[in-house]
Amino acid sequence: MDERVLRGPSARPFVASILVFAVALPAGGESHPATLTFLRDGKVVRTLDLDSLRRSCGARRIELDDPYYGRRAAYLACPLGAVLKLGFGEPVSREPAETFFLRARDGYARPASAERLGEDGGFLAFADADLTRSQDAGAAGPLEPRFAPIDRRQLDPGPFYLVWTKPGQRDPDRYPWPYQLVEIEAAAFERAYPHTAPTGLPPDAPAWRGFATFRNDCIACHSINTEGGKIGPDLNVPRSIVEYRPRDQIKAYVRDPSAFRYTSMPAHLDLSSARLDELIAYFEAMSTRKYDPHRAP
Repeated sequence: MDERVLRGPSARPFVASILVFAVALPAGGESHPATLTFLRDGKVVRTLDLDSLRRSCGARRIELDDPYYGRRAAYLACPLGAVLKLGFGEPVSREPAETFFLRARDGYARPASAERLGEDGGFLAFADADLTRSQDAGAAGPLEPRFAPIDRRQLDPGPFYLVWTKPGQRDPDRYPWPYQLVEIEAAAFERAYPHTAPTGLPPDAPAWRGFATFRNDCIACHSINTEGGKIGPDLNVPRSIVEYRPRDQIKAYVRDPSAFRYTSMPAHLDLSSARLDELIAYFEAMSTRKYDPHRAP
């Protein structure tokens, strides 16, 4: 929706707990503390370094077909369920009201349900197995975690990359595959992003259906009223996108952004004209519901 580069192949979009990761990048890159911190309702529950995580979470070598690299890949990784249990002290609840916000260093913030993250097959990769020198994925001792560059921008996907091993889990539209992962926050969506909903409208208003589309397809990269992903621009403040771009142009850009410019923002060819109209209705509704904490009254 903007000239800023967004993630691909998909930017499908997500609080009680936060999971923060940081590891050292390869030589010559920016340095980050090798720690993993878990928080619940903003309070630190536990902090782990990478070596402690490797020793305690059942780290292993895994192989899978990676949709971002478009090839077979091997990683050193920990089962996602074990990582979350280690940090929170108990298995992750599958409460339907709980949403996990998977936040990346570049501002990407992908929402995922507790039920989704509780599935078997999820792994937290901390290194490319073929590029990293280590005798044992879970052994103590020095580790130089390395990844091959990823996506059109050739980014380092470290410090952590959430991957899925089962054939039915390879679609990034349905399963979260965030790389450069630095934080996971768990809470009710309404509590995390209270200013993104078109409140005050009837339940059957088109704007509510547009909100559902935005929440599922857009919020991982874009924010509304400063709430949501930060990799792309905010679409409501200080000016709503419908206040400076024609509606037909917005719909065409959402449908196929590469027809306008070279970008990593994914196409949304699956969105019907009716759903795009509903998305516009949502933007129009939010343009009269602005909340901008960065601006003085």
